[in-house]
Amino acid sequence: IPPPPTKENLDFADLAIIDISKINSAEGKAQLVQDVRNAMNTIGFFYVINHGYTQEQTRRIFDIAEIPFRVSDDEKQKYVAKMKENGSYQGYKPRQYWHIDAGIRDQIEHYNINSDVTAKEHPEALRPFLPEVDAFARHNHFNVLLPLLRLLALGLELPEETFVEKHTFGSDLSDSWIRMMKYYPRTAEDEEKTKNVWLKGHTDFGSLTLLWSQPVSALQILDPQGRWKWVKHIDNALVVNAGEALEFLSGRFYKGTIHRVRQPPADQRGLTRLGVFYFALFDDDVKLVPLQESPVLQRVGIIRRTPDDRAPSMGTYRKGRIAAYGQTVLKEGKEKGVEEEEVAGVLIRHYN
Repeated sequence: IPPPPTKENLDFADLAIIDISKINSAEGKAQLVQDVRNAMNTIGFFYVINHGYTQEQTRRIFDIAEIPFRVSDDEKQKYVAKMKENGSYQGYKPRQYWHIDAGIRDQIEHYNINSDVTAKEHPEALRPFLPEVDAFARHNHFNVLLPLLRLLALGLELPEETFVEKHTFGSDLSDSWIRMMKYYPRTAEDEEKTKNVWLKGHTDFGSLTLLWSQPVSALQILDPQGRWKWVKHIDNALVVNAGEALEFLSGRFYKGTIHRVRQPPADQRGLTRLGVFYFALFDDDVKLVPLQESPVLQRVGIIRRTPDDRAPSMGTYRKGRIAAYGQTVLKEGKEKGVEEEEVAGVLIRHYN
């Protein structure tokens, strides 16, 4: 049974609510193109509702998501992801793997499953539930991700399948994945040293992230005015945000918004926060350069993070970002409270 949402008066972000079921009519689809384009061009985050999963189906997935964390430590060790070696999250990310701040390491554990759930072996306790996990991966990909990618392509006045063609499902080129993630409460000393930040301000590195909304408030986004705003829980909704790869291909027309995770409000402290995600990435061979053929980009201009001739592929960028995150020594940036590193020729900023 999920805990109740916070009753505290938090400063919540005003995010668009996208009713994806409207895509089935010409009029509704035309309106969604405008709404999704505007949300991604300004805030970079929005909600999706009426996505085809019932409340009961969603709760079932959260129940299944608990299973990897009940596995013994010895068995978990067999399935630890080779993040630094292979630049892949497939498997477990143990607690205290990432450095957060002031010598404090994270209290976050997650288990990651490729969109092709048969790509790797899984802990024994999870195996009976793999058909349901597979159905969940396919629902995220085909019923949510692909419709959104079509809307985003139309928002750039590009052919509808432009982004879809760069997201093959379950192929050797695809590293999109499901994440089951647990945030464990921390000591008062750790909270003080990290200023209550559980995960520094960052942008995701893929194309789109689909977060299944859950009631423990902790996610914040940095709004265009430079203010941290909480993301409010909506029952059976998804929270969708753009990643850097989509920002690269759209010439920064679609924004990869900075977000962080911090200590929950007072009435939810002490709770363990369970998250379920679908992280979508372009295929590994896609070069991360702007789609200059877009009439929209030709009108508004293109902002590049790196010269086209030095732009990495999705695979190179993915491996570099995963291997470096929480492991490298960051340098002080030009802006106050911003730390920097370079990955695959791209400057990455972390907001502390």
